[in-house]
Amino acid sequence: MATVITMPRLSDTMSEGTVATWLKKVGDKVNEGDILAEIETDKATMEFESFNSGTLLHIGIPEGGTAPVDTLLAIIGKEGEDISALLNNPNPKVEVSAEAKETVLEPITTSQPTTNLPKGVVVVTMPRLSDTMTDGTVATWLKKIGDKVAEGDILAEIETDKATMEFESFQSGTLLFIGVNEGESAPIDSVLAIIGPAGTDIAGIAENYKKVGAPVLAPAKEQAVTPTTAVAETTASTSNERIFISPLAKKIAEEKGINLMAINGSGENGRIIKSDVENFNGATSQHNVASQPQEVAKTESAPKVFVPAGQAFTEEIKNSQMRKIIAKRLAESLFTAPHYNLSIEVTMDDAMKSRTIINAVPDTKVSFNDMVIKACAMALKKHPKVNSQWSEEAITINHHVNIGVAVAVEDGLVVPVLKFTDQMSLSQIGSSVRDLAGRAKNKKLGPAEMEGSTFTVSNLGMFGITEFNSIINQPNSAILSVGAIVEKPVVKNGQIVVGNTMMLSLACDHRTIDGATGAQFLQTLKQYIENPVTMLA
Repeated sequence: MATVITMPRLSDTMSEGTVATWLKKVGDKVNEGDILAEIETDKATMEFESFNSGTLLHIGIPEGGTAPVDTLLAIIGKEGEDISALLNNPNPKVEVSAEAKETVLEPITTSQPTTNLPKGVVVVTMPRLSDTMTDGTVATWLKKIGDKVAEGDILAEIETDKATMEFESFQSGTLLFIGVNEGESAPIDSVLAIIGPAGTDIAGIAENYKKVGAPVLAPAKEQAVTPTTAVAETTASTSNERIFISPLAKKIAEEKGINLMAINGSGENGRIIKSDVENFNGATSQHNVASQPQEVAKTESAPKVFVPAGQAFTEEIKNSQMRKIIAKRLAESLFTAPHYNLSIEVTMDDAMKSRTIINAVPDTKVSFNDMVIKACAMALKKHPKVNSQWSEEAITINHHVNIGVAVAVEDGLVVPVLKFTDQMSLSQIGSSVRDLAGRAKNKKLGPAEMEGSTFTVSNLGMFGITEFNSIINQPNSAILSVGAIVEKPVVKNGQIVVGNTMMLSLACDHRTIDGATGAQFLQTLKQYIENPVTMLA
């Protein structure tokens, strides 16, 4: 079903918005996380991100056009889908599906009139920083009670189910109240802070707000956040290792092939914005990459408590937001999708020889995991039913290949996604995986980089695990588990010789993938891995 996107409320005072630029046109494919348009509010020009995937079927407000909040902005759905009923409806918002309601920004309503607040006082609530977020954890407060806050200042770093993100203030004033302490979690729309004139009496505001339960301010997630690393994990907020950049600026830099380390950001905390990238000429704007060595923050494990022999001792570790979401999603996947597993043994002798030859090329580094990912991408093009997802209405076959690569991090597991993997070379896959895995471990991945996968690869071979079964990463229909390469006796041409083999296990959702389909996919995958030269054809 097509999803109606309405003009979002991108600031607390916004009543209408102007479309400055459309970055997509009717007929374009839209992925979750893509920037649809730049929208001018009463405060700034902001990027508006899509939380839906599909085809842009209709644009309701042309470039330069102005419309009130909640006016039809666009419609996204399946290519060729009939949207006449949505266009003819004078109030298309009522047609939005339940799923879309979770992603389209809703109008700000409150049963506690803002006139009841002291003049200049604004209640800031826990924002919804990702489409799946229900609770947020305050990792770090960058302001403390009594501090002056300017519009655009970073108030806090908030941990979601996907990343640690900066939360930006849309107001100026003094931080009068903090509703969620560092390390604590709260549902979205809970009182996060109160900002207003210094010395204002705010007694009872937070308590009354909780009783009313309606937001006075709900900043738009598209603009209030930028993926980052928690301050506790770096030496300073201006560390050269931290690159603050807006999604649109990053996209433009990638298209122009500009090294982000060479750009000096003019935004808050050195954040790189669109104008910085557009005005960059490579000569006058040089990033000082040869600055003095930085001290690396030392992380020491807490001393272990001495426990006398024979005495019971337990330790309680508070669940992080990431751990809670991992538990919820894996349980849902295992108990809702009927899993079955297929295993196959792959001979790795030729793959090992090929890898040695490939890595002999200067500035090239390819791992066995990269070779498996490349083989998966090619096998998925031949067996698209494995590259699918289930819904009650239909099975969606994805003819694009976006492979998620499971990466272990301190708090659990994240799955950064290689977009259009089938179009990447082995060396491109290798460099991309290293980049994504490194930033994942430093919590520098943005939500868009962890969304949109159509298939997943999980590798525990580096830990010596020879064979294991994974739980499917929904909404994918399959996940491949990769074991260690083992040297052992094998039979070749009727003779027992020493060979190298690797076990692959494919977990499939039986609702979308029949046993024969999964088996045929593994056969093709085996052929590619055992004969790497075929992946170059």
